[in-house]
Amino acid sequence: MRALVQRVTFARVKVAGETVGEIGNGLLILLGVGNGDTEKEAEFVADKCANLRIFEDDAGKMNLSLLDTGGEALVISQFTLYGDASHGRRPSFSPAAPPELAEPLYLKFVELMKNAGVPVATGRFRAEMAVELCNDGPVTIMVESR
Repeated sequence: MRALVQRVTFARVKVAGETVGEIGNGLLILLGVGNGDTEKEAEFVADKCANLRIFEDDAGKMNLSLLDTGGEALVISQFTLYGDASHGRRPSFSPAAPPELAEPLYLKFVELMKNAGVPVATGRFRAEMAVELCNDGPVTIMVESR
């Protein structure tokens, strides 16, 4: 499982022009599920995202987590995080889990984040989405289960 985590001052996702998820300060998490991923990977990545210390403390050091700051998360499914462009010019997405396996793990990740105490907004699985954000810092971190 891969999560591209961006610290944001706001983020919003639209489907067909309609806002379906929106947050203020927090994390935009683009989540990719790979072949062979299980709930164990979802647990690892959710825990890492909720506790990742990438928010500044009073001394200006990245020392606080999403849970410490009371921030929100916008979680967007993103199979293209498994795109492999090492051969040719058209990426292969075969390392990504098929939708029928990926969706339950995406939903499990969202549930785990909520259970950790993080307010979570989401996009719509398998929909064409437009994501707007203001990357704060900018701070962007890749979290992987393997």
